[in-house]
Amino acid sequence: MEPKRRERRVIAIAGAAALVAVGLNIAFSAVAAHRRRKRRELPGFTAQVNLSAAEIKRIADRIISKSKETYDSVAAVPLDKVSFANVIAPLAELDVLQFPLVQACVLPRMVSPSEDVRKASAEAEKLLDSHFVLCRQREDVYRVIKAFAVKGERIGPEATRFLHSLVKEFERNGVKLSQSKRKEMEKLKSHMDALNLKYLQNLNDFTKFLLLGEDELAGMPFDFLKDLEKADGKFKVPLTSYHVTPILEHCKVGSTRKQIAVAYGQKGGKDNLAILENLVQLRHKFAGLLGYTNYADFAIEPRMPRTSRKVLEFLEEMSEQLSDVANRELSILKDLKIKEEGNAQFGMEDLLYYIKRAEEFKVDLDIGEIKQYFPVSLVISGMLKMFQDLFALRFDEIKDVDVWHDTVRVFSVWDASSSDLLGYFFLDIFAREGKYTHTCVVTLQNGCLCFNGTRKVPAAVILSQCPKELDGNSALLRFPEVVRLFHEFSHVVHHVSNRATFSRFSGLRLEGDFTEIPSLLLENWCYESISLKMMSGFHQVDITKSITSEACQSLKRRRDLFTGLKMKQEILLCLVDQIIHSSEDVDIDDLIKDLHPKVMLGIPLLEGTSPASCFPRIAFGYDAVCYSYIWSEVFAADLFVSKFKDDLLNQHAGLRFRNKVLAPGSSKDPLEIITDYLGREPSLQPFIQSRTRNSL
Repeated sequence: MEPKRRERRVIAIAGAAALVAVGLNIAFSAVAAHRRRKRRELPGFTAQVNLSAAEIKRIADRIISKSKETYDSVAAVPLDKVSFANVIAPLAELDVLQFPLVQACVLPRMVSPSEDVRKASAEAEKLLDSHFVLCRQREDVYRVIKAFAVKGERIGPEATRFLHSLVKEFERNGVKLSQSKRKEMEKLKSHMDALNLKYLQNLNDFTKFLLLGEDELAGMPFDFLKDLEKADGKFKVPLTSYHVTPILEHCKVGSTRKQIAVAYGQKGGKDNLAILENLVQLRHKFAGLLGYTNYADFAIEPRMPRTSRKVLEFLEEMSEQLSDVANRELSILKDLKIKEEGNAQFGMEDLLYYIKRAEEFKVDLDIGEIKQYFPVSLVISGMLKMFQDLFALRFDEIKDVDVWHDTVRVFSVWDASSSDLLGYFFLDIFAREGKYTHTCVVTLQNGCLCFNGTRKVPAAVILSQCPKELDGNSALLRFPEVVRLFHEFSHVVHHVSNRATFSRFSGLRLEGDFTEIPSLLLENWCYESISLKMMSGFHQVDITKSITSEACQSLKRRRDLFTGLKMKQEILLCLVDQIIHSSEDVDIDDLIKDLHPKVMLGIPLLEGTSPASCFPRIAFGYDAVCYSYIWSEVFAADLFVSKFKDDLLNQHAGLRFRNKVLAPGSSKDPLEIITDYLGREPSLQPFIQSRTRNSL
């Protein structure tokens, strides 16, 4: 039997997996019933999106109960009787059925108009997270899964990948450790969590300010100054990014820029530096317990590079490749400083100011006027049309569907050629009280094959904070907001394009570095005339008058200006992150002092500052993986230049990308997916050439 056909057959078995499915379906049928009576059903979609606080608690409790029941059932299988049907299939089907229920419980925290519902959702999320951690630490379940893996039953490539991911997930959670080692691991986790929070708290509690006279703030816009408090006849300038960045961009007084940059660079201070050094040592110890040489190798193992050595090689090569163009960029900025301030040394405090000054000379662009071309309604309709045209999709709006707020719109997604239903997305883009404040995508249901041979279709929500219409006029978006919305909708298209068999490998449940590549690729359309014109219209005079080609070119030029220097700053911090997490006993301050002038072309570190004390990504969330965004940008640039640049709306190219790169989800190794699609290994050169061509 062909591996793929066999894979589908074993997923569709009726044994233990079917019993789990029936149990879960019965358990939740009561909640679903009254929804069906009131609102139109969505074929292939089972998630519930408008639960009460009581329903959220009830479903969360039942998820935990049924999960325990399934895990107990798998753990009870004799080691000499293990099979796909009684070990792997029940766990796969549990994931299929539970994922939309879990998402139904946790989504309301971000979107519900009811404070009680948001609170219940947050409590359910915490409860479920704790439960799933315990599930991944069950030695009895791991023993059975491992016995099946050792047995070597032929189950097809995607099922094999699922099996390997299960084994690795248990092992990375310490299931192979002795009881004493597990307790030590849990103590380390608790200690690291406390230090993470303390690091962030120190940054949040930083309330220092500087008192500066009007002459010291020469060049600052009136709107900035009028919002500042005054004390002793001077302006009180809080040391927050909201205030510091404009001063570093606009203040003409070099001594003020330096004073501000040094003060802000001391945020977190020695306390945070000590916390970070402690954190790094604890992370190495944690990784060592699990058998890894260092923490970076632990963090990177499930990601595209696989090893810290690969990441360091990537960052070092990237830095070297950018050095020539960055040197030319720096020469331009130094010349500007000499003309404006005389023959003074160029420091880090000067970068933003002189980049801004150079932009004024090199880019003819009125940002205020640009905003007039992006009414929310036109951006949305143009964006939807572009994605439909490029990827051979059809979006149909559906009315009378159960939603959590009356401004939410629901769309079905169809293959334009076959008319197959691919999935759904919910547009919740307008600001309101209590709603999550950032633009993002939340998955509601994963696309996958069910035990009975039917297919669940993917569904996702895109959240944003667009302003509402006023007096019948569509509100306007700033250009960065257009790009952000476009980026996040690319995640939606990625998700609904999924055709993986297993829920675990669906759309956005991807290896971290791979998740951002398609969206960063598609961001390029926000800087091309043909696509920008589809999303724009001058709202005050003539909505059919789209943005000019010259303005489009200026937006692209503005993005690319001084790419070398901008990327060098990112690479510096990524190198620090990678080195401290791949080597023990590194003096972080000494490392930064040594690296800074090497990476930043001789520009010294500002005296008295310590970037590691005020760089939260290293402390929390991106520890040892700060490189990821640069990695994804490089891959995205290669895909764009190689496959799309010369024909932006080529549907054949878009459809091939959809089928070859988006559809597999993470059912295959992402590096293999991209290499196969390109016909070669990805390269740095397309990024270097395309993004630095207009950097001067």
